Amino acid sequence: MLEDLARAKHHIHLDFYTIRDDGIGSRLLDVLTERARSGVEVRVLYDGLGSWQLSKTYISRLHEAGIRTSCFLPPRNAIAARQLNYRNHSKIAVIDGKIGFLGGINIGDEYLGLDPKLGFWRDTQLRLQGDAVYYLQELFMRHWAYAAGETLPFASYCPPHRIPGKERVLIVSGGPDSGKEPVLHAVFAAISSARERIWLTTPYFIPDPSLLTALRCAAIGGADVRMIVPGKTDHMLVLSATLAYARPLLASGVKIYRYRKGFIHSKVMLVDRHAAVIGTANMDMRSFYSNFEQNAFLFDGEAIDRLERDFLQDIADSEEMKPEDADVLSPKEKIKEAVSLLLSPLL
Repeated sequence: MLEDLARAKHHIHLDFYTIRDDGIGSRLLDVLTERARSGVEVRVLYDGLGSWQLSKTYISRLHEAGIRTSCFLPPRNAIAARQLNYRNHSKIAVIDGKIGFLGGINIGDEYLGLDPKLGFWRDTQLRLQGDAVYYLQELFMRHWAYAAGETLPFASYCPPHRIPGKERVLIVSGGPDSGKEPVLHAVFAAISSARERIWLTTPYFIPDPSLLTALRCAAIGGADVRMIVPGKTDHMLVLSATLAYARPLLASGVKIYRYRKGFIHSKVMLVDRHAAVIGTANMDMRSFYSNFEQNAFLFDGEAIDRLERDFLQDIADSEEMKPEDADVLSPKEKIKEAVSLLLSPLL
């Protein structure tokens, strides 16, 4: 992504939940500053809660270089408007309207595996060219118009491309403003269509009841349903809830693996051999109902093969949970699980 940003000729649009003023954040700042001073339009949108630690010095340096910035729902404004729970969970980069990035990776050293607690960081990010980039551009423009109050002319930032590939990509986005949960519906439809397999990876598993039922029914019906969740986590209460929701899946024949190589943050799903999903949305109610999220649905065999290989490698780096092990809880773990389930809609 840094290499593509350094080659930008017309504009750079970044829309990230978290941007940190650390090592990789400084490298990003240097690239953006150099491009802006060369005449490239640069806009940076960050979430008010996800980037609450972003320093004023960092933002000032962006402004000094001529870079436009905006904060999506600053906490103080969000509290006043009773919208603190609505977060922009995007991880979008658009370069010149021709190259786009989407997936699980924010801007921070931990995403390079440099967090001493979490160590190795496993994530998945998608690089796009062609028509699909226009959809990412439209999402950025929508978020930017809301946060910055600036409406950008679509045609000026979506130039013609010359990408000959025919791979089909469907971008599905959603947020609390839609009222229809399109991300949830798309994921549910994909799961319901499965006949042979559902392989999914998620760092946080706090599912909508319909998804929990759909996964159980798929496994009972004979589909190969596997799920990879973290072995270690950045949020203990969320992990406790994840393991609690995993118990009924284990009883239905779903195979669940805990990633042991480090922390797994990928949001990926494979359905039979006809579809794969990469995006920002976790398999949790926050992503489906409260956050602004984007998923890319892929239908090309080569992309599905690549993700299949990655998934099998992640399985090799994981430890399978056994139903009998999941039922053995200490009194302390039972209390933690009860609290996590009570709070799960907010996690």
